[in-house]
Amino acid sequence: MQQAILISKDQIDILSEHAKKASPNESCAILFGKIEKDHYMVKDVFLTMNIENSPVNFTISNDELIKGYQEAEKRKLDVVGIFHSHPDSEAYPSVTDQKFMEINPVPWVIFSNKSEQFRAYIFESKVEPFDLHVE
Repeated sequence: MQQAILISKDQIDILSEHAKKASPNESCAILFGKIEKDHYMVKDVFLTMNIENSPVNFTISNDELIKGYQEAEKRKLDVVGIFHSHPDSEAYPSVTDQKFMEINPVPWVIFSNKSEQFRAYIFESKVEPFDLHVE
């Protein structure tokens, strides 16, 4: 089986609800889990606030990032993905997303509020689609 990020239906529901509540701004979260072979298994969702309050960009505060990484470490989990929403566009990485994907080499899961679609991508010398399996 090729590389994939595995996420539960409950986690998808949490992320889509988070995106809808944040609209018209982008929402964001850190995905905790385990990496086994080519599978990134999401075990928990760490919801964060978009401190930019922007419909086209997101930033997670340094304090929340530190708290998130500490929580993952305490629970013996890895950061297996970054999530954010696109309130008025499709679930495809923007130019800004692509820049940050280079320095955060985990799958990025994007939710389009517009089409209510989830998609995943990873940066491997360029942006590549990444399989997203909802279990």
